[in-house]
Amino acid sequence: MGERCTTRSGATLLSLMATLIQCWTSSSVTGAFSTRTITYVHENKSFRGFGSYGDILVRDRKMYVAPTPFALAEGTAHRRTLILPADEPVDGDLVQVGRLLRREADQIVAAYSFDLRTRQLETPMIPNPGAGQIHVFTAYRLASDPAEPVTMRDRRQVLAELQARVEEDPE
Repeated sequence: MGERCTTRSGATLLSLMATLIQCWTSSSVTGAFSTRTITYVHENKSFRGFGSYGDILVRDRKMYVAPTPFALAEGTAHRRTLILPADEPVDGDLVQVGRLLRREADQIVAAYSFDLRTRQLETPMIPNPGAGQIHVFTAYRLASDPAEPVTMRDRRQVLAELQARVEEDPE
């Protein structure tokens, strides 16, 4: 499966890079590249009482669809790429192929509600406590892989493409 390499702290990069080592067309990223909100505790909730007899259970099962590195950055397709926070130490077998900046949004979703009568989903927004903060990530590849650079795509373009996909297939 590839050579074992370790970080300076002794933890194996193999667990972080499983996709990198196993699959030529993959990109592996840390969760922080997708969102800085890591304190939220996910819970599925349910209630009974739906339907004309009042005995149908409705489950609120969250589904999160984060943009992939292929949507967020240029140069990741068909290249084994590892994206980590810039301060994460890595082994010398990896070479830097990009420096990626992500800026926290001004507003974030605070809650959501779904009206069963109108089938409308409401998402009230609140100010993001981290609004405007820039987070730096580094893209790496194995030294033996192509050194094609990895760069962030324009945020407006990414959001427009993601919205177009929702409109094409809302489910």
